[in-house]
Amino acid sequence: MASKAAIEKGEQRSAKLQEPGALSNISEGAVGMWGNLTRFLSDVRAEMRKVVAPTRKEVQNTTAVVIVTVFLFGFFFFVVDFIFNKALQEILTRLGGAQ
Repeated sequence: MASKAAIEKGEQRSAKLQEPGALSNISEGAVGMWGNLTRFLSDVRAEMRKVVAPTRKEVQNTTAVVIVTVFLFGFFFFVVDFIFNKALQEILTRLGGAQ
């Protein structure tokens, strides 16, 4: 008798799990998210295999280009600022605002 009741109880549980409900949606969502995560990580790994580190010479060349460019832009903005400053001082002096 006890075994028959346990079998019936087990059948009722399996019938409940087969019904579309929140539990099955959660488990399907978790499995789907796990699949998406593993696919993403596999794609990341494949892309990282394509990455090539620059050589020392390439790093030196690009660093030199950056340093020269920074100095050129700095000089350019210094000259432009100097010209605007002189022009503004001249305008203010003629208008009597600056002494």
